[in-house]
Amino acid sequence: QVQVVESGGGLVQPGGSLKLSCVVSGRTSPSYGISWFRQAPGKEREFVAGVDWSGRTTKYQDSVKGRFTISRDSAKNTVSLQMSSLKPEDTAVYYCARTLSRVAVVVSESAYDAWGQGTQVTVSS
Repeated sequence: QVQVVESGGGLVQPGGSLKLSCVVSGRTSPSYGISWFRQAPGKEREFVAGVDWSGRTTKYQDSVKGRFTISRDSAKNTVSLQMSSLKPEDTAVYYCARTLSRVAVVVSESAYDAWGQGTQVTVSS
């Protein structure tokens, strides 16, 4: 059984920063990719950022490029999402998900087999 747990969400003012963390534990292959998705009220869940199994390749949604940074610490089975210059439109529930795909960073949800419960990020003054 694999567990994926996110943490770090909260309320932040526009222009502020927040760091999300994702820990993968349990019986898992050491080679897996991790991505962050988000779902805003009334909208479909969307890909935000991901890092591949090697840790060498990252991918970002255009709207977060230059503002968000994803990184992984394989020794700690942890992936972080540093979010800066946050905007109200970044408000959403953020989900961390794992994929065993070895194909770079996959943006399709169907490639991810383990998901966290989500953490709320609210950007508001």
